[in-house]
Amino acid sequence: MADRVERDSLGERRVPAAAYYGIQTQRAIENFPISGLHEPPDIVTATGLIKKAAAQANASLERLSPDVAQAIVRAADEVLGGALRDQFVVDVYQAGAGTSHNLNVNEVLANRASELLGGRRGEYTKVHPNDHVNMGQSTNDVFPTATRLAILMGTPGLVEAARELAGAFAEKAAASADVVKTGRTHLQDAVPMTFGQELGGYAANLETAATRVAEASEALLELNLGATAVGTGLNAGEPFQTRAIANLARAMTLELRPARNLFRVTQSMGDVLAWSGAVRRLAVELSKIASDLRLLSMGPRAGLSEITLPGVQPGSSIMPGKVNPSMAEMVNQVCFQAIGCDTTIMMASEAGQLELNVMMPVIAWNAMHAMTILREAMRAFTERSVRGLTVNATRAHELLDRSTATATALSPYIGYAATADIAKESVRTGRSIRELVLARGLLDDAALDRILSAEAMTRPGIAGGGEKTDKP
Repeated sequence: MADRVERDSLGERRVPAAAYYGIQTQRAIENFPISGLHEPPDIVTATGLIKKAAAQANASLERLSPDVAQAIVRAADEVLGGALRDQFVVDVYQAGAGTSHNLNVNEVLANRASELLGGRRGEYTKVHPNDHVNMGQSTNDVFPTATRLAILMGTPGLVEAARELAGAFAEKAAASADVVKTGRTHLQDAVPMTFGQELGGYAANLETAATRVAEASEALLELNLGATAVGTGLNAGEPFQTRAIANLARAMTLELRPARNLFRVTQSMGDVLAWSGAVRRLAVELSKIASDLRLLSMGPRAGLSEITLPGVQPGSSIMPGKVNPSMAEMVNQVCFQAIGCDTTIMMASEAGQLELNVMMPVIAWNAMHAMTILREAMRAFTERSVRGLTVNATRAHELLDRSTATATALSPYIGYAATADIAKESVRTGRSIRELVLARGLLDDAALDRILSAEAMTRPGIAGGGEKTDKP
């Protein structure tokens, strides 16, 4: 492939002649052959939106000639439409603060804008990456802004997926509202409950976690674009900041606003960390639910088998007929990875020094990765597992009949100590709770019918409607 020679302050480099990127991107390619991972598409989109908004703002302030501004806007629009995406080639693990990514975008847009004005790639006489595309900006305000915008673009899909999953659990809860089962604490038998209550709890936990993610994203509407290098706004100024952010707000239909304190948002990734913490909570809730479903479906003959999950693939290369809870297993693994992403974001957020956090590239990538895999995992889990979940009422009743935890309802009538003694004797002898209470003459059949009603135990209050008191 033919090359072209470009020059910068460090010397010369050969760049592929067909490339829209330039020498500074080429240096990053050579310096960081680390993972083969490139910036997520939404980060590229967000950066393109920033460059477009900045060009429009600079043109309105008469800092940038109309023809150059329009060419940059057209080039940005092409990128936003999906073109030139193969030109954003810098590895995720790159120079601090996202400088390499910002330079990559500047060069691609400058070369494409130059072409639109009749120039050639690599000349930079008509449109310069730094002087024109990067006018009024620094990586130190572009990359944090791009990170915030990318998260804001992705959060609605993540929240929607969580709420869809919550809705699927709510539907299953409604359908099984009257099916009584054994509750369990410490993995031991506990008092009765309904499947509606158990599955409804899952729905409520997911809905709450989704709401917290949405709420945490609101802080990301505050942008430091225009802060430039350290927050002073040198080479930008308040008019540029106001106009550029207004342009972004219109383009994205979001209530974006200038940061009240530019230094805070330039120094700290705390708002992203708070959002990541909310995503971590969603991952934790989701993973716990996936683990619960695996436990409840274990069997089918030698385990709980209180629910059945849809079979989506054979479960063994050696045991014919074995079907595993594959979707739930996938969800667990995704959640572990998302929690790991949050840990990386936490450590990188702490590692910023003085006026800037240079660890932003790894923060952005992990934020986008966690959001993407959680969203897609929940969508698949909803459609391929939870919507097809069935409750095994016969098995649930069988296990409930064998549980001694129903004895708990006797405590208000015969006391804790006597109830505990009966429960232990039931386990030791295999005799039922009812049989032992009658044998000891503690209560009659009619009272036991009321008190030991499993359905009554799933409601608040004292089963049977009465109690023995110590009043005279």
